[in-house]
Amino acid sequence: ACFACKGKGNCVFRKDGFAEVFSKMVGADGIILGSPVYSADVSSRMKALLDRGGVIAAVNPGILKHKLGVAVAAVRRAGGMTAVDTMNHFFLNKEMIVIGSTYWNMVYGREIGDVLKDDEGIANMRNLGQNMALILSKLKL
Repeated sequence: ACFACKGKGNCVFRKDGFAEVFSKMVGADGIILGSPVYSADVSSRMKALLDRGGVIAAVNPGILKHKLGVAVAAVRRAGGMTAVDTMNHFFLNKEMIVIGSTYWNMVYGREIGDVLKDDEGIANMRNLGQNMALILSKLKL
């Protein structure tokens, strides 16, 4: 929150890869944010992205306005709703359009690859992607 990004549209610090990621977000029509759940919320890396991106968007009004946003989480037991909510708050506070699905946007598993066995979660993710594609196609009319 040094605010050096005001009027520049991106972070002035370039060595950690954030500016490149944020540039891609600004250039995209839709953004999918995903995080594993640690300690009942998003990972520290996702939190840093949201915090830094939030400051840039606040001092460069409209930079993410009307883009589509989807938040997904990989969960072991609990905290999935909190993680999705954290990412959705970022979208909503930047005037983005949040896309939903038939259930909460999360998959469950403990070990690497376990989430791929969550058939209900995978079906929801597939539907979520279809919903995002549909809205993107309608906005391109």
